[in-house]
Amino acid sequence: MKPAFFLLRLISLLHLALALCSGSGDFQFAYHGFTGTNLTLDGNATVMPDGILVLTSRKTNLKGHAFFPTPLQFRTSPDGTARSFSAAFVFAIVSDYTDFSAHGMPFIVSPTKNFTTALLAGYLALLNVQNNDNTTNHLFAVELDTIQNTDFQDVNANHVGINVNNLHSLQSSPTGYYDDGNNGVFKNLTLFSREAMQVWVDYDGNTGQIDVALAPIKVAKPRKPLVSAKYVLSTVLTEWAYIGFSSVTSGINSRHYLLGWSFVMNGPAPSINISNLPKLPCFGPKPPSKVLVIVLPIATATVMLSLGNIATLLVLRHLRYAQLLEDWELEFGPHRFSYKDLYHATNGFKSKHLLGTRGFGQVYKGVFRKSRLEVAVKKVSHESRQGMKEFISEVVTIGRLRNRNLVQLHGYCRRKGELLLVYEYMPNGSLDKYLYC
Repeated sequence: MKPAFFLLRLISLLHLALALCSGSGDFQFAYHGFTGTNLTLDGNATVMPDGILVLTSRKTNLKGHAFFPTPLQFRTSPDGTARSFSAAFVFAIVSDYTDFSAHGMPFIVSPTKNFTTALLAGYLALLNVQNNDNTTNHLFAVELDTIQNTDFQDVNANHVGINVNNLHSLQSSPTGYYDDGNNGVFKNLTLFSREAMQVWVDYDGNTGQIDVALAPIKVAKPRKPLVSAKYVLSTVLTEWAYIGFSSVTSGINSRHYLLGWSFVMNGPAPSINISNLPKLPCFGPKPPSKVLVIVLPIATATVMLSLGNIATLLVLRHLRYAQLLEDWELEFGPHRFSYKDLYHATNGFKSKHLLGTRGFGQVYKGVFRKSRLEVAVKKVSHESRQGMKEFISEVVTIGRLRNRNLVQLHGYCRRKGELLLVYEYMPNGSLDKYLYC
């Protein structure tokens, strides 16, 4: 184990020596994978055996940082002008869901590598409530953010922004690129698509121009940047500063990967050879959308509840108008009425239509909707003293008689627990007046 350890350490020092002693005289490096590099890592950050730099793994509420180990000279003197610089890196963000992700990852230039007081989630493990927007931060960042934070006026939950001392971006844009192969048409991209993408960050020390471009891994750097801003970083960057990356997860499992990284002072960033990069691990089929996971059970329960309510209403409606019909009733002359018609004629047998209680039942006045015929409906309980036998007798006998001295029986109805007779309605007055006058 010891020889292997010393070999890796030697390779790491060679990487650093080559970076610090480039032939052009300007500092630069290019990492194709991170095996043997001497990066400063903290939090959840680690380098996998295959060379992938994992900033955060598949757990919630994590943070990770990765920095080039030594500070770089961004100004030739404490009061000097900030030098031009360029960076390029290949990254991938993998979420457990297809339409949600934890917070993203920024590329940063900072006077310190110590972010122990930084908050997670929306603060991207860079700042906190107290120091956000402080000029003493001396912080420059390019954020790749996958959460929309209204406190910082994010444009959406999938954006790229340029930040100075503050998580409220100077300029930002929804993620995408201008396709040079298709007349510069803008094409949308998703930061947490599980696909590797490349980012280019360029700062011109003479003009203060900041440009950020992004594209799929196999697409060359677009001529038109995705987002740009003008800001003289001489007022921000310290003479010596560190460069690196930060990332966080929140309540959603997400992984943040770096596959390659290059940087240079006073020139374009060295090209990253895509064929030399480590391969992203296989993630298997994408899990179902979190929207479906949350909404589908609720929608199913709502539909089932609605169907249950409809079924209950239908049963109650059926019970409200349910009636009995036996074979013996077919022999009798009086017309049989449906309970529904009698129910509506008496307005639901309301007390205001009650004419009185006579004999073995209650009598209600009713008016049929279609014929406008006025009737008197007698409701008889099965539990009355006279009961079913007397009811049948009354139906059979009176129904067959036609006599001016008898109140005309128009018909009847039977339902569970109730017997109903439908008579001709007699207005108030004495019986002898009705018969002889």
